[in-house]
Amino acid sequence: MALNFDDALALLRAHNTNDSLVRHGIAVSDAMAAYARKFGEDETTWRVTGLLHDVDYEEHPTIEEHGLVGGQWLAERNYPDDVVQAVRAHNDFHGIARDTLLARTLFACDELTGLITAAALVRPDKSIHGLEASSVRKKMKDKAFARGVNRDDIIKGAEELGAELNDHISFVIAAMDEDAERLHLAGTGA
Repeated sequence: MALNFDDALALLRAHNTNDSLVRHGIAVSDAMAAYARKFGEDETTWRVTGLLHDVDYEEHPTIEEHGLVGGQWLAERNYPDDVVQAVRAHNDFHGIARDTLLARTLFACDELTGLITAAALVRPDKSIHGLEASSVRKKMKDKAFARGVNRDDIIKGAEELGAELNDHISFVIAAMDEDAERLHLAGTGA
């Protein structure tokens, strides 16, 4: 199967009407594409994996189903096995080994993009431009901030990727910054 971002985006939108969920998928896809370039991997495969990792979330948000259902949908549509495995493995509940670089990178980027988005949106100008890893780390320590973001998964993801946490945060910020308009993180100009 030849992977295509626009087809994957249509599939994501078919199962998710919440624009924030769609933008989260795009943010993860941006981070995944940047890591694909860094690691010399296929950018389209990695971008599509990031985009579709939560394809089932709106319809199957429970920890028991999320990831498994999405992986099943992708398998039924003949997505490559490594993409299906990464989608299934990004939910720790299932205990599926992240034994590929693709799966480890997806896990490392997922929760972090959510925290970065939240950190950008509380800035006075609501912009990711100029956001620094130290600001994200400060927000990470505040347990009341972006409560839905699993901080342990962010730390574990960087460790599994073999990346220093500040470097990983900076890398993902830079990847998302390149797509700030589409992510609604370009700011208000305030």
